Amino acid sequence: MAKKNEAEMPENASGLNLQNFIQGTKEELEKVVWPSRRQLVSESAAVLLMVTLSASLIYLVDGLFAWAAKQVF
Repeated sequence: MAKKNEAEMPENASGLNLQNFIQGTKEELEKVVWPSRRQLVSESAAVLLMVTLSASLIYLVDGLFAWAAKQVF
């Protein structure tokens, strides 16, 4: 399996060709499907809402356990 990986790698004296790396990066970024502004805003709002709700729930449960611990001890 190591020989297959070696065969796929282009041979270079330094082991790294910066120009090929930059070209490959540009090609991969062109394949990315970027979200629209509306989609970005709506999904960001959904994430912020869920984080806020989760943090509030954790805060309330922590307060409940703290109150219960004070009652026991």
